[in-house]
Amino acid sequence: MNDPSISRRSLLQATAVGAGALALGEVAFGPASPAQAAATFYKGADVSWAQQMEAHGYYWRNASGVKQDIFTILKGYGLTAVRLRTFVNPSSDPANGHCSISETAALAVRARDAGMAIDIDYMFGDTWNSVGVQNPPAAWKNMSYSQMRSAMSSYVTSSMTVLKNAGVTPTWVQIGNEENSGICHPVGSVSNGAQMTGLLNAAHDAIKNVFPSALVMVHLAQPQKYASMQTFFNAFHGNGGKWDMNGFSSYGSASVAASIVGNMKSISNQYGKPFMQVEFGGQVTNPSGTASALKAYGSALKSSGGQGLFYWEPEGYSPFTGYTMGAWDSSTREPTAAMNGFAAF
Repeated sequence: MNDPSISRRSLLQATAVGAGALALGEVAFGPASPAQAAATFYKGADVSWAQQMEAHGYYWRNASGVKQDIFTILKGYGLTAVRLRTFVNPSSDPANGHCSISETAALAVRARDAGMAIDIDYMFGDTWNSVGVQNPPAAWKNMSYSQMRSAMSSYVTSSMTVLKNAGVTPTWVQIGNEENSGICHPVGSVSNGAQMTGLLNAAHDAIKNVFPSALVMVHLAQPQKYASMQTFFNAFHGNGGKWDMNGFSSYGSASVAASIVGNMKSISNQYGKPFMQVEFGGQVTNPSGTASALKAYGSALKSSGGQGLFYWEPEGYSPFTGYTMGAWDSSTREPTAAMNGFAAF
């Protein structure tokens, strides 16, 4: 979208309320080690809706009009990784629920079998949490800080164990989603920096206990707003935060890509962390513009030392959801020209 200050998920929530080959860098049947991940630039997509879409009769065709598995099509565009969100106690709403850890694990198995690296995105809520909304799971709402920290440790341990038992080892795990203002408000708000950090460190430790090699990532939105990122890191780093890398969301146009990626690099260098862009998207009605923006971000990330770029839910198309920043044509069920941007970097 042309205004990079607008959060993609804010748009989604608004529409939901109103209507929400190794040579290419693939990881074959297992995660990349931290060293491998650092040496590889990943092209990826968040496809968390895929299961629910399939359950409701949706499917995808490739650019030649042939019906194929979504992972097969994505790999055809050179994608080597997928990002999958998980909610704590989600509803059964098709677009704004699901993504329980059992469902996430089942989709992760498919990604693993396709030879793709996996990023698990903890929302730490029962539905969307984003730059403007950070609600705790209903079951945690009335907990004290110490109770919530214990619940966090137990939840992350159990959900990571579900993945391990399914034979999935994630390359990255995000502890929070667009958490500029913290997590699980008000207990884990950024204004309660010590408590926010305690909750995030509990998640970090639980992940490392199950998957020592997984890269633990914090995820911030709107990197054009440098002060917002600095506020988070002042609180998190200042209170002993533990993490391996930074992830960022940006939906800006091609014209702002270089400056926004510059901010990603600057804030990451300040704390000595690698980084990647874990969310990108553009209007489905302007596929050429989206392809140009995708190329601009990918090129800027690669030249700046970024480690990857993920398109957010390119496979989503109406009427399953009101989300308008996918990369699939709802009438032909074929990818739009937006996907061609992946070949340009």
